[in-house]
Amino acid sequence: MLKIISSRVFWGLVLVIGGALLLLDTFGVFKGSDLFWTIISAIAGVLFLSVYFTNHAHWWALIPGIIFLAIAATIGLNAFLPGFSAANLGGTIVLGGIGLSFLLVYLAEHRNWWAIIPAGVMATLAVVAVLDAGSAKAASGGIFFLGLGVTFGLVAVLPTSVGQMRWAWIPAAILGIFGLLILLAAEAYINYVWPSALILAGLLLVIRSVVRK
Repeated sequence: MLKIISSRVFWGLVLVIGGALLLLDTFGVFKGSDLFWTIISAIAGVLFLSVYFTNHAHWWALIPGIIFLAIAATIGLNAFLPGFSAANLGGTIVLGGIGLSFLLVYLAEHRNWWAIIPAGVMATLAVVAVLDAGSAKAASGGIFFLGLGVTFGLVAVLPTSVGQMRWAWIPAAILGIFGLLILLAAEAYINYVWPSALILAGLLLVIRSVVRK
């Protein structure tokens, strides 16, 4: 699989065929470029994932593998599912896919604790993208900082190969408080602030307890 992925001829042919189909699509000759890129992205994702499943030492392959599958899902849904809006959900799917890929990198090898941070950031951005597309846009800033706070909280409680990252509680607390203050400033969302804070605090305590056992 590594030979295929590293083959310049393979990717060159993919780009040539994809470009030709896009031109034909532009001129109205052939309407199949979306299907082509959906299939190619899915195949690329499967190829990268197969590299990891063949040899778990290649954990890096999880990142492009999941991202390509997320791109395939976005293109496919936008092209073939009536009512799907890539402008509203496409970014969420791709950002969520990136976050998932880094989470899997951490789960594959706990020494990759750093992957928790991009996983949390991308997951937070995915949630913010949904809020920005809906009626809760005013809360997106607070949710963003709360998400970052939770991310560093997870860095502090999740197991790593070098022990607990206690330093992460500092940015977790600062970002969490900042996020709560932003939400408090948005009066329409004040009733959601403390319940959300309690839920997040409870989750961190539960995770910490489970990890210690």
